[in-house]
Amino acid sequence: MADYQEEDLQKFLKNVDEITSLIQEMNSDDPVVREKAVLETEKRLQFTEGDQVEDECRTTVNKTMISPPQAPMKDADEINTEAFLASLEKDAKERAKRRRENKVLADALKEKGNEAFVRGDYETAILCYSEGLEKLKDMKVLYTNRAQAYIKLGDYRKALVDCDWALKCDEKCTKAYFHMGKAHLALKNYSVSRECYQKILEINPQLQTQVKEYLNQVDLREKADLQEKEAQESLDSGKNSAMTTKNLLETLSKPDQIPLFYAGGIEILTEMMKDCTERTLFRTNNGFSIISENEVIRRCFSTAGKDAVEETVCLSVLRLWQAVCCENEENQRLLVLRPDTGPLLPSLLASRVPAIQQQSLALLLQLAQTENGRNLIIGHLDLPRLLEALVSFLDFSDKKANSAMGLLTDLALQERFQVWFQTSLPDILPVLTGVLKRDPKVTNISALCQCLAIMGNFSAETAAQRQMSASEDFGAACLGLMAKCEEDADLFRDVTYALLGLMMNLCLRSPFVSEVWAVEVSRKCLSLLNSQDGGILTRAAGVLSRTLSSSLKIVEEALRAGVVKKMIKFLKAGGQTASRYAVKILAICTNSYQEAREEVVRLDKKLGILMQLLDSEDEILVGNAALCLGNCMEVPHAASSLLSTDIVPILLKLAGSDAQQTAVQLNAGIALGKLCTAEPRFAAVLRELHGMEILNSTMKYVENS
Repeated sequence: MADYQEEDLQKFLKNVDEITSLIQEMNSDDPVVREKAVLETEKRLQFTEGDQVEDECRTTVNKTMISPPQAPMKDADEINTEAFLASLEKDAKERAKRRRENKVLADALKEKGNEAFVRGDYETAILCYSEGLEKLKDMKVLYTNRAQAYIKLGDYRKALVDCDWALKCDEKCTKAYFHMGKAHLALKNYSVSRECYQKILEINPQLQTQVKEYLNQVDLREKADLQEKEAQESLDSGKNSAMTTKNLLETLSKPDQIPLFYAGGIEILTEMMKDCTERTLFRTNNGFSIISENEVIRRCFSTAGKDAVEETVCLSVLRLWQAVCCENEENQRLLVLRPDTGPLLPSLLASRVPAIQQQSLALLLQLAQTENGRNLIIGHLDLPRLLEALVSFLDFSDKKANSAMGLLTDLALQERFQVWFQTSLPDILPVLTGVLKRDPKVTNISALCQCLAIMGNFSAETAAQRQMSASEDFGAACLGLMAKCEEDADLFRDVTYALLGLMMNLCLRSPFVSEVWAVEVSRKCLSLLNSQDGGILTRAAGVLSRTLSSSLKIVEEALRAGVVKKMIKFLKAGGQTASRYAVKILAICTNSYQEAREEVVRLDKKLGILMQLLDSEDEILVGNAALCLGNCMEVPHAASSLLSTDIVPILLKLAGSDAQQTAVQLNAGIALGKLCTAEPRFAAVLRELHGMEILNSTMKYVENS
């Protein structure tokens, strides 16, 4: 941006300040101040030189005439203040109108520039953004977008100028600081780049994760720069290993040699990659391009498995990549950023040649050792194909299957992978369904459990729950795997445990896949309640607590299967999680069947267990306990058995509480009502405690329920 435009901007801003002051002085209560302001106004009007359109950034002087020239007035007091203000208002409206018109044009040019940017036509994008700035010079997004296009073309200094202008428009423009940091990084101004990224954090602390990643990139690039200087010094000094590395790469750059020529050279080169200097020289001497762009090597990758020689070439390249990427994050970055690497590595991982699969997995495991490496994988590899390839390792009986699932677990912990998973779930759901359809008898059990655990963690998200539970095929596959695990409960215990965790999350969504599905799941969970394994029992009860209410028929089956007795046993054993599931199951059963109420009263003398639960800090547990207790008041003599207890003040306290779960107040109020109805003596106690007012206040929860 030219210097004269900066001067114009300052002049314009000064004029605005002076005119504002004049208007304030003309409305002053002091007649001397008013007279002085009027004279100064007339003086300004006489020397105004015409009208010049005001631009967006106000980088040119605004010479809009606020009033036509007039002959000098004989008496300053005769100046019409109202006329001056009216003229000023008219001028402001005209400028506002022009601004709106220019804004429309600038927005259209911005969109046109964005379309060109997406196509990769950065020159056209720059032209569009520049035309937009001619319409509106304070439209900061045009500056930042143009800066981004300049960066794509490698014109970093122009990008910096645009970032400066964006910050003149908005000193808190984080996008400007981002592009500025990127440009300084490319210019190797590492400390300045860090300052730009730190400024983003000062402006918006919520961007801490992104800023951390940006700063990490600066550190890595600075480290790589230092490595390259040291490597060049080693080469200049004539160090034998450095010279050999360079000479080998020159030899391998010869085109159209037989595959074994390249395989042999690559093997020798791999042996040379012993320390950072040689690995860096591989990078600085275009090693990645020499290998990846060699037509013979490329053909070997595309036809690997058809010929032993081609397989040898592929394996030699994979081992070389591992060697050059070892403890060298810049080499890792360059490898993954190559356009052909994104689809190539997942395809090699899915190769039918076990040795190629193994070396591909080894390379990916190496990359995934650091957070930066994991982000490279997530950001640049073909993730659907990678997921499918990793899942295929479940067929392996050895440690490769566990290694593959370990890699998938590490990736799944990354926020970027989680975002990708949620958005891509409709497309990858068939792959996940395929996991559930596997036969555990011929699948690596520990690896299968890891995979199910990953799916269970993802199913905790509402969007994933909705999509998974809506898929009949996915639901049927869950039931199918449960059935297969029943064939040998001890052998497949861990699989069942992981699967129940997944299904607990699925059952949070209502409606279920179907009522038939929910009934079948409930039956299988009822069967699992006979297990001696505490973990299986707890999760089976958890799933059952979410599916049991889907059908009265299954509630009847549960009662016949002795579910009330089992849940009372759960409650006696204690444990908050198991108790929460158990009391919900009891609430469902007692809500529908007198038989269940009678059994609870018979098994829980004086309802001591339920009353103890009312003192819990878990509001969900308390709400269900109050509901169950209220249901039991319909059993003859149940209420009178509580006469010697402090049940009324307990329920009254809950009914009048400010619990976030309104079910607590509602169910406690209902239980109090049933208690007083069943045993009138409790009504007298309630009146003594002025409890009717509290009960009346719970009516709002009844109305809203």
